[in-house]
Amino acid sequence: MPLRDDGESIALMEPMLVSEDSPARGRISELAFELSKASAAFRASLPLGLTAPLADLVRSMNCYYSNLIEGHNTHPVDIEKAIHNDLSHDPKKRDLQLEAKAHIAVQRWIDEGHLDGRELTTQGLVEIHRQFTSLLPEDLQWVEDPASGKRVRVIPGEHRKNDTKVGLHIAISPGAIPRFMARFEEVYGKLGKFERVLAAGPMHHRLLWIHPFADGNGRVTRLMSYAVLRSALDTGGLWSISRGLARKIEDYKSHLATCDFKRRNDFDGRGHLSQEAMSAFTEFFLRVCLDQVSFMEGLMQPKALRERIVRWAEDEIGYGHVPAQAPRVLDAILFKGSLPRGEVAAVIGQSERSARNATTALSKEGIIFSPGPRDDWQIAFPAKLAPRLMPGLFP
Repeated sequence: MPLRDDGESIALMEPMLVSEDSPARGRISELAFELSKASAAFRASLPLGLTAPLADLVRSMNCYYSNLIEGHNTHPVDIEKAIHNDLSHDPKKRDLQLEAKAHIAVQRWIDEGHLDGRELTTQGLVEIHRQFTSLLPEDLQWVEDPASGKRVRVIPGEHRKNDTKVGLHIAISPGAIPRFMARFEEVYGKLGKFERVLAAGPMHHRLLWIHPFADGNGRVTRLMSYAVLRSALDTGGLWSISRGLARKIEDYKSHLATCDFKRRNDFDGRGHLSQEAMSAFTEFFLRVCLDQVSFMEGLMQPKALRERIVRWAEDEIGYGHVPAQAPRVLDAILFKGSLPRGEVAAVIGQSERSARNATTALSKEGIIFSPGPRDDWQIAFPAKLAPRLMPGLFP
């Protein structure tokens, strides 16, 4: 049956962009430009061999923090186990592992370019929801209807059929969602790359304001923001905003709630919603992005990263887990970005057998990997070693 449409005007969602005459426009433009420069410089500073393993770690990090914002705390090591199908026997813990695995799978799908050009389309957002929800375990595909108290199944890729309230905000009627999503796509989909960076905050809030799905809106919105920034800034998936939002969770939620407020007075823009609140959230959003680029860049400083890896290797030598030649192998990989298998023996100055023993031990510890049996060795950043190699990445 047709869903109820209360005939809400799409003007209720205005303004959707920070206007050029806004007092905050200059600061926001400077922040967007600074973010563009910082993100590009960070990616250019990394050896090619470090980008793929770092992007893998960022997927786990993004998953951990985005789910944490929703109140789902899955330990990073348990997330890594889920990727390798090592699932807990505890049903609740297992469900959270599968949820994390689903989130990582969708972000990998985005990183592989399957969403390129569709990040801000209704079809693309529906596909994010479909991909994520369809991979969830049975118990997490249900949500309680706040009005009736009944459990309602969340259909992957389908807009909600029920009314909903988030905090003080009563979302638009279910039948109005297609109209508002069409307006969302019309405004944001035509923006150029720099304009998308400027509008990253507003589009993040407005999608949550529409609240198109019965559940999963937060994760879908943060994945959308990740995809938009990845495309507009060519981030290579090397950083994500979710960690910053989770670390400032109260500010994040407060800004979102304030953006739901109506225009305060004649000096607060000309739309239905507050321009001042949207500008403040936009500035907050871009500052969080800048903070995350700076944090990741600090972690990946060559000298400091090498020192942390060497210290780890020396400890493992002492425990008898890796041979004494391990630091040389790791040094060579860090210096070159990757190390051909045939060069390991020359690097350590010993036999081929000793070379195989060294790389086998390091691979077993998870700190190096090879995409294929004949491919070069590369550095890896497993979650279990994150406290040593990437301090501060996880709590």
